[in-house]
Amino acid sequence: MRERLDDMAHDAHGITATLTGTPFAEAAEKVRTALAGQGFGVLTEIDLTATLRTKLGVELEEYLVLGACNPAIAHRALEVDRRIGLLLPCNVVLRAVPEGVLVEAMDPQLMVQFTGRPELAAAADEAAARLRAALASLAD
Repeated sequence: MRERLDDMAHDAHGITATLTGTPFAEAAEKVRTALAGQGFGVLTEIDLTATLRTKLGVELEEYLVLGACNPAIAHRALEVDRRIGLLLPCNVVLRAVPEGVLVEAMDPQLMVQFTGRPELAAAADEAAARLRAALASLAD
């Protein structure tokens, strides 16, 4: 089956893309690579499927949370407002859906809204552009 990126969207809360024809583990590796290509390191990885199965005996579709951080952008944002740490790292979620693997990233502009600090806009814009580029590259 040929893999493809079905669509990429941006809404009030995040940036999303759907990978079709790609097994979940392969999609997760592609996302890690795409993030790295945009200067993001994955600092944390939470396998919610395994955690909920182990801790609660609950079954959940494949669901993975990657805590991604671009150190230069994070530093710029922290220099403006130390409370930004509440929103770091940038979470990127992968979850199995009937169409394939849905990849979602929080819109960094929420940092500006959360803090009320417009001087964070440039860092948020750059982070958003890099996250969009990472998700768009999944089709390559």
